[in-house]
Amino acid sequence: MGLRYIGSKARVAAEIIDELGAPGTPEGVFVDAFCGTGSVAVAAAEAGWGVRLNDSLRSAAITATARLVSRDQARFSGLGGYEAAVAALNGLGGTVGFIAREYSPLSVETAGVERKYFTVANARRIDAARAQIAAWYGAGELTELEHVLLLADLMVAVNHVANTAGTYGCFLRDWTATAMRPLRMAPRQLAEQTLRLEVSVGDVLDVEYQPEDVAYFDPPYTKRQYAAYYHILETVAAGDEPDVGGVTGLRPWKHLASDFCYRSRALTALDRLVEECGAGRILLSYSNQGHVSRADLEAVLAEHGELTVHRLGAIGRYRPNRAAAAHSSDVNEYLFDLRKPVAHLEAAA
Repeated sequence: MGLRYIGSKARVAAEIIDELGAPGTPEGVFVDAFCGTGSVAVAAAEAGWGVRLNDSLRSAAITATARLVSRDQARFSGLGGYEAAVAALNGLGGTVGFIAREYSPLSVETAGVERKYFTVANARRIDAARAQIAAWYGAGELTELEHVLLLADLMVAVNHVANTAGTYGCFLRDWTATAMRPLRMAPRQLAEQTLRLEVSVGDVLDVEYQPEDVAYFDPPYTKRQYAAYYHILETVAAGDEPDVGGVTGLRPWKHLASDFCYRSRALTALDRLVEECGAGRILLSYSNQGHVSRADLEAVLAEHGELTVHRLGAIGRYRPNRAAAAHSSDVNEYLFDLRKPVAHLEAAA
């Protein structure tokens, strides 16, 4: 998958799907409302579920969607195939665009501060690839899913050469060996079968459900605001040129700030999320390191239906590098399995 992501459920996805079980009805879908990089959604799809993805970040929704794209959905007929399209992007000469101007040492000239997220050469390659993907899409050479796939592949490549400790909240003072390597995109292994897939980008409270759906919630647990930590990937995904500022060149993100990241608001936000959800079953991931205690969360959730709590395996704290891993302890994950009665579903509708 190639992206280091805070709170990834890759280690416990299989356990979550074991508790989820097989689809109960053909109409019901697995709704991953905070999809992140899509580890749990991919596991649900492999278990036979249709999937609906949502995230407040476009970059996350694109990353998760790309993992579910099938060969039949990404033929790249106008460009000679998937591998040929990626090869064409790798063969581009660099160009000075937004990424080079704002996130490489060239930013000294435009912003008055030397931002060392990428070498000049790699920033130019990112700009060239961004521009070419946009041009192909604008000319009708790419379908929507092919466009998503190439953007996701570009973000993986970007992450491999980023001069960071794992997220984009800041850059490193000295260049790492990986940051000095040339940016190179690589085609991924595509899914063999096409599944029922819907995708949205927006507020989790705006996601729609049917009573036969299963909603999976993996909200932020701590103060880390994903919109700030992954701001450069969001710019790559959006293809825009936002007004950025400060030493780190943050794009505007506070409109995406999550109540789940504030200790004083998290429990109320979780209560509202569950109350307004119209799915008949809710699976909610939370950890012992979150803002809300297990006891408080159990008490609130139990008011909305029949609740079972499963303790999952430890996922480990987010470890951006080896030094952090050496001084880090594991995080215990819990899965709250809530079945809402009909009366509660009618109230949420």
